[in-house]
Amino acid sequence: MNKVVLVTGGSRGIGRAISLAFAKSEYDIVINYKERDTSALELKREIEDKYSSRVLLVKADVSSEEQVKNMVDKIIASYGKIDCLVNNAGIAIDKEFEDRTVIDFTKTLSTNLIGPFLVSKYVGSKMVENRGGKIINISSTNGINCFFPTSIDYDASKAGVINLTHNLAIQFAPYVNVNCVAPGWVNTEMNQDLSEDFLAEEKDKIYLKRFAEPEDIAKVVLFLASDDACFINGEVIKVDGGY
Repeated sequence: MNKVVLVTGGSRGIGRAISLAFAKSEYDIVINYKERDTSALELKREIEDKYSSRVLLVKADVSSEEQVKNMVDKIIASYGKIDCLVNNAGIAIDKEFEDRTVIDFTKTLSTNLIGPFLVSKYVGSKMVENRGGKIINISSTNGINCFFPTSIDYDASKAGVINLTHNLAIQFAPYVNVNCVAPGWVNTEMNQDLSEDFLAEEKDKIYLKRFAEPEDIAKVVLFLASDDACFINGEVIKVDGGY
């Protein structure tokens, strides 16, 4: 029987690459998404055409406790278990500090921090019942050493994800490994509206002089989900090319 992975925000960007990496490694995939049904359906077809994995699409807002509970119930009803959770869903609202509102800040924290808390709460309890599981949270170097007032709420949310990781590792011990991946700059559509000059300046700060590809992040996530990482717990791994 294949292992089952739930990837939140799993249909686009880094999440899409993670979903494909797990499918290639013969996991059954649950792709959570909030909108854009077309992207999710296209990825489902691609995975089923290329690999032997079963794919379940679940449309749900991770910041809604009711929707998260229903999502987890649906997965358990379909597969009977969840072996791995990747908390990847996230948003960024870039605007000048003076223009940022409480609504902006709350929306970002609800998706980027409360979302991982809620999904981990309900998935983690199932993992503890089964006495095994892996949770991998996707944070960012914006929560460690890469700060921008134009993304102050995003930076705060990603620092919170790191703290959440440490606490969940304690909460779910000894049955569940909880770790965190903190990507630096990645070539995704989240960055497409930033100016070319700014992106060039940031690229020059990276030792490898390039942004990561989503697949670079997916490989680290897949490693943390594997048995080879069985004694890694409560850790944060930066994947930023040197910055």
